[in-house]
Parts: sequence; structure tokens; C-alpha cells
Amino acid sequence: MRLRHGDSRRAFLRLLGGSPVAAASAMARDLRSPGRGEHVPSLSELLDSLEQSEGVISSAKEALNVFEFEAAARRKLPPAHFGYLSTGVDDDETVRANREGFTRYEIRVRRLIDVSRTDLAVQLLGTTWKTPIILDPAASQRAFHPEGELAVARAARSKGHLQILSTGTTTSIEDVTAARGEPVWFQLYAASDWNVSRAMVKRAEAAGCPVLVFTVDQMGPTNRETLKLSERADKRLCKTCHDRSSWQATVQRKPMFDGLDLKGVQFQPPNITWDHVRRLRDMTAMKLVLKGIVTREDAELSVMHGADGIICSNHGGRAEPSGRSSIESLPEVLEGAAGRIPVLVDGGFRRGTDIFKALALGARAVCIARPYLWGLAAFGQEGVETVLEILARELEIVMQYAGTNAVGKIRRAHVIERSR
Repeated sequence: MRLRHGDSRRAFLRLLGGSPVAAASAMARDLRSPGRGEHVPSLSELLDSLEQSEGVISSAKEALNVFEFEAAARRKLPPAHFGYLSTGVDDDETVRANREGFTRYEIRVRRLIDVSRTDLAVQLLGTTWKTPIILDPAASQRAFHPEGELAVARAARSKGHLQILSTGTTTSIEDVTAARGEPVWFQLYAASDWNVSRAMVKRAEAAGCPVLVFTVDQMGPTNRETLKLSERADKRLCKTCHDRSSWQATVQRKPMFDGLDLKGVQFQPPNITWDHVRRLRDMTAMKLVLKGIVTREDAELSVMHGADGIICSNHGGRAEPSGRSSIESLPEVLEGAAGRIPVLVDGGFRRGTDIFKALALGARAVCIARPYLWGLAAFGQEGVETVLEILARELEIVMQYAGTNAVGKIRRAHVIERSR
């Protein structure tokens, strides 16, 4: 199915289905569940339907919302790269749940309050940031744009946002820090060899990173069907960049592994326990944040083991096939933390209203990944900057309608659970 000449951008967005992952999950769904007698389109046909049309924005300044960057990114990226960016696990149920979870909550607006000025600033682990919107760690950003993490760092610097750098970065932590103009936070994937983990932590510490973000989910393999379906449609010789039959060759291309002996090393091995958290706590002077906590019990254990913060996260739906959204997990994580350490959250945030709901529930800040990566893929640094501008502007608008002229004045009473 292709859009005919003259179709509007709204028609194209309806084609995308209004979902942040429709371009990927709808493809996978349609391929799996054809109706009797219906034509089953090939993946290449479905991908073709999402190619450039008159409805896709051609510059960052045209965007009305962050969803428009998704279609623009699809236009720019090879199928396998777009599939990697979009994929969840199994049939992408958890990715969809992350978006649908926000519909559980409604915003209670207030009247006749002076909101002529709004303050988006938040304090987090001893530092004040201009907004509560944080750039989540994401690996392999040069797969989306030649400048990768450097473009993101410059955008974060320009707009005053905190940036978290992935273990799988395609740019060195030293170069990213220079582009950001101040140290970033560093996200760690555990290595089966403690010496490898220790070397990366010490390198981050030497680069001035004040916070170590230890990802505690995705311990073991993942079943990323949408990625695999997208790879089938990619006609490039992908082994020239990454050969899955030679994992060592692939990871050795990542700067954080420079000089390390990775022979026999596994990342995120399934035998990692809370003892690993204790060892990290004892080994570094950096503050320690655990990313991937989704239950009250694990939030309590995080505090018990000396964590300085938590990111409530299901890895954007790319790890466990729980079918449960991050925003619905947030209340019990906050209950477990009990105000002793700050709780951040990520997973499916696409609107200022989404961010407001999380802050009202009690999150200290919100992390995003796919939206800024769509902006990066589509328009480089300018795309990232525009995504951040849109989200901050939308948050400011909803704050005004809720009668909250500062993030610190957003309260639990500003949201209510929707009647079932």
C-alpha cells in the first residue's frame, strides 16, 4: 500500500497508526496473522509503504511533535538499522504497553493560578538541571548518524540536558565529554570478567563521570523478532560492519573496550547478583544508580545495597516480555524507595503530558531514548535539539494548565487513575 500523490501528512501519520512502534510492530503483526483469503504483503512491501512521501517532514523545524521524526528517521535509515531502533521482544507487546500505560492516568487541571513564568529545573544527585528530561543511554549511535554520540552531546549541551553514555557507545567517553562541555553519566553493562567491568568503571571515573548507571535488566538473550524481520529486508552486506558469528570482532570496534582482553567475556551474564552491586559500590567513588528496577522488592534491595538512585525501566520493551509498562511499575518502585533515594523513569515517553504524569506520580526526572534517536537519524544535532525543544515546550504547556509554575510544585494530586 502506497500513499497516492496529494495525500496529506495526516493521512501518512494515520498509516503509521499513531504508535511509536507501529512502523515495526505492525509489520511483524501483519506478517504473522493474515486473515483468510487476504494478501500477505512481504516485509519489503510493508517497508516500501513507509518510504519518503509528501507527508514526511523534510526539516526539523516542520515537526509538530516527536512522532513526526519517526517517519523521517525511517526514510533515512537502512531497514536493519530502523528495525534495531524500533524493536521490542517477541511481538513487541511490552513496547506497546509502555505507550498504552499512560492512558491509565488523567491530569487534574487547576484554574486561576499565576503561571506566566514556569521553571522546569530539577535537582538530581547534587546537580541542578534546566529540565527533568534526560537523554537515556543508547548504543551504536553512529548507526543512525555519522556524528552519533557527538551530535547528541552537542545538542544536550545546547539545551542544558543531562546525557547518559552507553557502554556500547561508538564514540569514546573522553570525546563525548569534550563535546558535552562537562562530564556525562556512564552506563555499565556487567562483564563476566570483573577486571573488564572494573577497567571501564575506572576509565569513566578518570573522565570525570560523577554517576555510574548500572543496567540490571536484560541478563541473558532476547527474542527481538521485529529486528530479525527487518534484517531480512535489508539487502546490504551487513557483515562488513558487524558479524554475529564473530561477536569479539563486533565489540572490539566499540571504544570503551579499547585495550581490554575480551576473550571469553560475556556481557550481562545470567549469574549476576546483588553482590555485583555491592562490589561496584565498594570499588568507585561515583554515585551509583541502578537502571531496570520495576518492583517494590527490588527498589527496597537497591536502597539496602547502597544505590544512590533508581531508574524504573523495562529497557524500552527490549528486554523481558512482561507486557507491563514502566509508568504502571513506577508507583510500587517509589513505594520501595520510600523517598530515601531519587527515582527516575523511562519507557515510552513521547509527550509533555507523559512526562507530567510521571513527575506527578513522584519520579524525579524522565529519560528518553527513541525520540532523540529519531531526531538524530533524521537531522543530526538539529533533530535532537528540536525533539528536546518540543518535549520541553509540551511539558511547560501542561504545567501551566495544571497550575504548576515549577516542576517542584507538581504533586500526586495532579493525576488521577482513570476509571475502568
